[in-house]
Amino acid sequence: MVGLRDPTNLTDEVLVVPHSTLFLLRFFDGRHSLLDIQAEYMRHYGEMLFTDSLEKLIEELDSRLFLESDRFREYQERIVQEFKGSRVRKACHAEKGYPSDPEKLREMLEGFFIAPDGPGLPAEGSGPQRVAGVIAPHIDLRSGGSCLAYSHKEMAESCDAELFIILGTAHVATKSFFTFTPKDFETPLGLVETDREFLKAVQEQDDVEIFQDEFIHRSEHSVEFQILFLQYILGSRREFRIVPVLCGSFHEMVEGGVTPMEVPAYRKSFAALKEAIDSRREKVCLIASADLAHIGLRYGDESPPDHGTVAEVEEKDREMLKLAEEINPEGFYRYLQAEGDKRRVCGFPSIYALLGLIKAKEGKLLHYSRWQDQSLESFVTFASMVFYK
Repeated sequence: MVGLRDPTNLTDEVLVVPHSTLFLLRFFDGRHSLLDIQAEYMRHYGEMLFTDSLEKLIEELDSRLFLESDRFREYQERIVQEFKGSRVRKACHAEKGYPSDPEKLREMLEGFFIAPDGPGLPAEGSGPQRVAGVIAPHIDLRSGGSCLAYSHKEMAESCDAELFIILGTAHVATKSFFTFTPKDFETPLGLVETDREFLKAVQEQDDVEIFQDEFIHRSEHSVEFQILFLQYILGSRREFRIVPVLCGSFHEMVEGGVTPMEVPAYRKSFAALKEAIDSRREKVCLIASADLAHIGLRYGDESPPDHGTVAEVEEKDREMLKLAEEINPEGFYRYLQAEGDKRRVCGFPSIYALLGLIKAKEGKLLHYSRWQDQSLESFVTFASMVFYK
């Protein structure tokens, strides 16, 4: 069986179908009639597909919003307009990736710090305020929460920022390289204000419509997970604001053999974001919400990884992260470009942006880890890093 899901989460159902149905779906493209599809099925399987069975499948897909139809378009328009009309981006992953009960959520977050592989709870009081930014994972908290705790412990102890620029990873296609939303973010731990004045400053510098892909913020988790940790470490200490940004894919640039700064649209949007940061009077901290390699059958590899694969990926990850420690954005980019990003580093754009935007002298790798998916013979790597002024 194969599970089908909508990555934009317009519907959060997972539709499980046999391979014979998956074969049929390749012809649901607006160019094949029912008779065409039945003929393809007969040609491939050597047996008849009755019309009533095909129509039943179509109705099932349509009722679950898996077909581009009038029903789907009406639903999509309603959901998009509801999101646009709200000043608040509500928690999307509560009860899916973490508890919706505030006390249970705090217990979960505390557990990541005090776990055997965690960094320990943040120390009381404050030392030198040296932290300018961090890289933190956005993997499922149950798989990587302890790694994420390392970077947030550093911020709790050594960062006095009032504004956090969260450079999240866009996991779906975008028209813009940087996608913003002016909405405040709500989680079970309360409401966090988005700095709309900052967004106005970006908009004034960049003639690209910075909100044109805003809807993808509705279900994207890479910003939401960082906010939970910020609320946990800072909620009782001081108020703070955020700028939620989703960074779009570099896939076409990598394939085209160019760097982001050679693409005028990226260069202009990046400059607008940098100018808005540089002009701020309050203290700013950058967070790249980024995972690293995605390896194995689940991610399209033809064969499962072995111990040699795991060791090789870790070696390459650490070489790549060394360039991040050196705050070398172009070296970081060229390293991944040279290998065609074959490790599928999903935090590629957000890490690159952080390295170019941050005002820091050095970076330090705090913790490196991986999550293993035994059933699909795959794994994901991730790390926490800190950057000091």
